[in-house]
Amino acid sequence: MTHIAFIGGGNMARSLIGGLLKTGVPATKLRVAEPMAQARESLGRDFGVTTFDDNRLAAADAGVLVLAVKPQVMPAIHHELRDTLQRNRPLLISIAAGVRIDQLERWFGNLLPIVRCMPNTPALIGAGATGLCANLRVTPQQREQAQHILDAVGITRWIDDETLMDTVTALSGSGPAYFFAFVEALEEAAVAQGMPRETARMLAVQTCLGAGRMLVESNEAPATLRQRVTSPNGTTQAALESFSADQLPRIVTRAVAAATRRGAELAAALDKE
Repeated sequence: MTHIAFIGGGNMARSLIGGLLKTGVPATKLRVAEPMAQARESLGRDFGVTTFDDNRLAAADAGVLVLAVKPQVMPAIHHELRDTLQRNRPLLISIAAGVRIDQLERWFGNLLPIVRCMPNTPALIGAGATGLCANLRVTPQQREQAQHILDAVGITRWIDDETLMDTVTALSGSGPAYFFAFVEALEEAAVAQGMPRETARMLAVQTCLGAGRMLVESNEAPATLRQRVTSPNGTTQAALESFSADQLPRIVTRAVAAATRRGAELAAALDKE
């Protein structure tokens, strides 16, 4: 089994490391470069992995290198990693939001097999959703490697057209925030009707948890499940008609489009680096 090196030891790296250990990957095969001493100590203590304060040492003999840093850090780290990556040519996996494959090739070298990923924050509890796309240098075996790493924290789906990765970011990457905003709105609506806030929150949270589980476990379309719980002229229909009058589908479409555009803008800003 090849060594997997993580550049960056933040929350997403921690979730991936924890998930990989649960799948049986030995801690001895995982390495992490992290500049903060306290974070390095925590990673070593919690997971038993080898940690470094130097990115080059972590990447030295890795077969897979996971770039788990913020997008704005990418231009800075390529100076110290480019030579090592060009010499060893590991599979490069980036989980930095919005960073395109052509940008990674420009910074780290155009001969590398590269997989671009967009996980989301529920990966922290093993319930993530990740879109992946690859350049033409990624072999079938390397695709399996990348998928195995991201499958450790949830579900994965390959995206053939990289331009759709901004939509992945807008849908599943940003989607948890939309969900949290909706639960907030449900809570506030119930409080406005006189319900105690703690009760309103617990009922809203459990309702959304149950609805989510029904979607996953029934494997049926959302429209089908919605129709089943909507009695003619009942309370649910009254609420759904209010949503329709306020153009909920249009609101969501515009929001996802705005997030998609912003993702492209952020990537374009990195072209100047």
